[in-house]
Amino acid sequence: MATARDFRKICMSLAGTVEGLHFDRRSFKVKRIYATLAADEQTANLKFTPDEQVFKCMLAPEAFQPVPNAWGRQGYTTLTLAKVTSDELRAALEMAWQHAQPTPRKRR
Repeated sequence: MATARDFRKICMSLAGTVEGLHFDRRSFKVKRIYATLAADEQTANLKFTPDEQVFKCMLAPEAFQPVPNAWGRQGYTTLTLAKVTSDELRAALEMAWQHAQPTPRKRR
């Protein structure tokens, strides 16, 4: 069972991550926010692609649910921390972290 402490520790171990505030949640970002932790520290929202979201929600529906609005249709997914192991949490955070990387600049 993963905890908010595990969540923060893993996020901060991912290169370039900084922690901040995003409304009532703790946010973790590189170039963009890839994860937020709810104030009650029971759930987190992660940024996946829509295909990754479908996969995660099919694989572990007790742990992963689409955010219930237009954000959810874009891949934002709620994770219940108590329903995953720390290894599963790391894998999900690394997947989300990949989407927060700066895009390479094109050379002229």
